[in-house]
Amino acid sequence: MQVETTRLADVLAFVPAPARDARGFFTRTFDRHEFDAAVASYCSGAAAQVTSASFVQDSQSRSGRGVIRGMHGRSGRGEAKLVRCARGAVHDVLVDIRPQSDTFGAQQAFLLDDVGFRHLYVPPGFLHGFQALSDAADVCYRIDREHDPDEDIGVAYDDPDLAIDWPLPVTVVSARDASAGAFAALVRSLRER
Repeated sequence: MQVETTRLADVLAFVPAPARDARGFFTRTFDRHEFDAAVASYCSGAAAQVTSASFVQDSQSRSGRGVIRGMHGRSGRGEAKLVRCARGAVHDVLVDIRPQSDTFGAQQAFLLDDVGFRHLYVPPGFLHGFQALSDAADVCYRIDREHDPDEDIGVAYDDPDLAIDWPLPVTVVSARDASAGAFAALVRSLRER
């Protein structure tokens, strides 16, 4: 498995090497030793404290073409996760919301799909969202904390300060995401802490 650093501090991309033959393919989607070594080598602060043993929950979502889920984050100590697309393809976007980070406020988009099998280590302190690019897209999340709705934070997917370049027309957005707050308000609240 190849490990790639990204423009965002502490975010890593893991790219497996699937074995393909007449039957289809076989690929490893997670290896605790490689994960732990990569995080220890490339991450710092809270991002480096996450180990393979930290993960406590796996979740999966299915979305249709054009659906946007995001931009979501967690307050408190945040949430680390591994994100991958097991079926179809998504335009995945991360925004660094760690006030002390060198890449605070920066964003980066990634193609996650069932061809390249790239998956992302998203450390605590990021907003995350994606748009489904295929008729059906299954996104899998491995998370280091149990979900607590009281810690959910969100920013509007179409916030002008973020100006995320979603590749397709938006088809469906949840009521929660449609009424999410502004990035500027989130930045003010983060800086007041």
